[in-house]
Amino acid sequence: MAKNIYVGNLPWSTTDEELNDMFAEYGNVSSAKIIYDRETGRSRGFGFVEMDNGAEEAISSLNGSMIGGRSLKVNEARPREEKPRRW
Repeated sequence: MAKNIYVGNLPWSTTDEELNDMFAEYGNVSSAKIIYDRETGRSRGFGFVEMDNGAEEAISSLNGSMIGGRSLKVNEARPREEKPRRW
């Protein structure tokens, strides 16, 4: 079963490909996605990686590591909360 991983405190310039490459050495990456602001198109400084295997090793190895002068926050993603839509 694939695990969804939250990756926070990323440098603003990080791309989906760089995020994928960062986790690929630990196992098979199904997807790697940086989250962007809808209005500005700028990175929000976090993303999600889905891995088929090697997720635990990737989390323990990459959490707290320095990338681009920033200390990464890496942990298993929590399920998304259902919020009422605003009109």
